[in-house]
Amino acid sequence: MAAKLWKEIDKSILVSLPNPTKEAYEIKVKIPEFTFLGVNEQPDFATIFLTFYPKNKIIELKSLKVYSYHLRDIVVSYERLINIFYDQLMEVYEPERLRITMICNPRGGISSKLTIDSDWAARGGQEKFKDWASGGTEDQWAVVM
Repeated sequence: MAAKLWKEIDKSILVSLPNPTKEAYEIKVKIPEFTFLGVNEQPDFATIFLTFYPKNKIIELKSLKVYSYHLRDIVVSYERLINIFYDQLMEVYEPERLRITMICNPRGGISSKLTIDSDWAARGGQEKFKDWASGGTEDQWAVVM
């Protein structure tokens, strides 16, 4: 299968389900075998952690799995990928909050961790949750999973 450019990432793969309740709750999702092609068209591997506070829609997990498999043939940098992933999930699911942490496996002796949180003012958030300010529960959750 030929590699595709990042502009070919297809968000229509993502499916939403109606939120069964209007009560506040948190959904955590781990994608432990996330694979994509780095800018040199070599496979890169990461673990993705999603923290999701739904409004009217929730993530249909099978579609998230298919979407993540779709990314295996995409040539993209870590930084661009986490931003596209974030933007597309925000657009499709319209959550109260979305936090994505991407822990990339070492390549050449260097590993990286990228995080985006819709709660941050820089992302248009109101900074009302604040759990990210001190390292928060996301890092602790990532360690135990």
